[in-house]
Amino acid sequence: VILEHRLADPDGEDRGSEGEVAVFTLYGHLSRASIRDLARGQAFEAGDPIAGVGETSENGGWWPHLHFQLMVDLLDQVGDFPGVAPPDERLAWRSACPDPNRILRLPSAVLGDKPTQATELRARRARVLGPSLSLSYRDPLHIVRGEGAELIDADGRRYLDLVNNVCQVGHCHPRVARAAARQMAVLNTNTRYLHDSILDYAERLLATFPDPLAVCFFVNSGSEANDLALRLARTATGRRDIVCVDAAYHGNLTSLIEISPYKHDGPGGQGPPPWVHVAPLPDVYRGRHRGADAAQRYAASVTDTVGRAAAGGDGVAAFIAESLLGCGGQIELPAGYLDAAYRAVRADGGVAIADEVQVGFARLGSHFWGFESQGVVPDIVTLGKPIGNGHPLGAVVTTRAIADAFANGMEYFNTFGGNPVSCAIGLAVLDVIAEEGLQNHAGLVGDRLLRGLRELRDRHSFVGDVRGRGLFLGIELVAPGSASDPAPDAELASFVVERLKERRFLLSTDGPDHNVIKIKPPLVIGAEDADRFLAALARTLGEIERAG
Repeated sequence: VILEHRLADPDGEDRGSEGEVAVFTLYGHLSRASIRDLARGQAFEAGDPIAGVGETSENGGWWPHLHFQLMVDLLDQVGDFPGVAPPDERLAWRSACPDPNRILRLPSAVLGDKPTQATELRARRARVLGPSLSLSYRDPLHIVRGEGAELIDADGRRYLDLVNNVCQVGHCHPRVARAAARQMAVLNTNTRYLHDSILDYAERLLATFPDPLAVCFFVNSGSEANDLALRLARTATGRRDIVCVDAAYHGNLTSLIEISPYKHDGPGGQGPPPWVHVAPLPDVYRGRHRGADAAQRYAASVTDTVGRAAAGGDGVAAFIAESLLGCGGQIELPAGYLDAAYRAVRADGGVAIADEVQVGFARLGSHFWGFESQGVVPDIVTLGKPIGNGHPLGAVVTTRAIADAFANGMEYFNTFGGNPVSCAIGLAVLDVIAEEGLQNHAGLVGDRLLRGLRELRDRHSFVGDVRGRGLFLGIELVAPGSASDPAPDAELASFVVERLKERRFLLSTDGPDHNVIKIKPPLVIGAEDADRFLAALARTLGEIERAG
């Protein structure tokens, strides 16, 4: 229902009847019965009842409520007027629809707090948070909600999240949220008491691993998991030296910065300590070895690195690598790479660590764990990020022999690792992956994306490489005309990410030269979402092509 009101014109300007100005009020979500006898042109006096609020059954499923809106012009809308508008049109509509609380005068406690402006948040952030904590995008987003594969900002804009491999089964999955709330309301304590939840979860988790991986340790993050993996390896072997892969990142603890070339060779880094040995980045597109024999040459290079490390000291404790390389540039390892590395380190008496923090839990589609795609079984596996769908949870899975060697008299205790709430959440994540068929789904949607990305690569010379598996993909952008000797173009990659953010698709860049656009969305992303993204990316790449 829309009412027209005639008010005295404070400026004395005649905009309707002499000395009056017209304004309008809109009333929505009313009961059909209460408006049945209303007629166009019907007059009301102050205090007259107009209509009644509709019940939930005729109210679009909402709780009974009134939509009240103030308009200074009907904009030639006959019999109807928009009650909502896209956030991008907010300022335009505010010129026609002033704040209705000028009339209602509801107290602020009833209305609730308005979203804090991003500029104010940034100023507060600068005052109370460390300056090394970065923000994404030139104009950072103020995100207030998550749902499935989407993030929603303070203005209600929805963004397809193509880079969040933490919320594996989707942002705010109701089953995971319910599991957390139920257990939090009953008990949350440590592992020094008997409780079946940690045992249920360990058994379910271990059922996804091949033999001889049979023992779990629970921690709070992927960083804690990798730190514990180093302790396990060093205790079991009695050695200290570690072999890692160039451009790798394994976590933010001091012990992990030391084995993460992505950090210790980057800005602010101090290089590796003498007990860290770095194998070449196995990048067959733009790395040291290319061409038909690149896989064999990289396998030989990692074997050689392990051999030189072993010969130069007391032997190697462990070789550690992600099963697919994330910060290295979304790189799928060459065939036979992990087999060669694992054989070499075991021949020297060391152990093999698979970092599954980014690619585990069905992301690859073809396999539940990334190391399975290389046909190998590690001695220690580290888990984090997607394991708790955003809840701080991590785990280390290892063999009975290594776990027994670690039991040397020093207790391992983690205050929060393995608590009942975390285990309830971990179980819910496994349930959702299995019951919603997310591994198969990741494979299907990932193949759809890969096909579309390869078509775009064939059309644009600056799309140098498209790679990955399942929903762990990378697009490497290079300078136009550098196909024979690809030159990284970080500026171009950054432009694409920013342009797609404007089109409501969230991505980021990575790789040693920050020219690789990484794609690793929640596994619930749909085929239609993939198609929308590919269409937006095609428009963006077309803009670059036309601009020369």
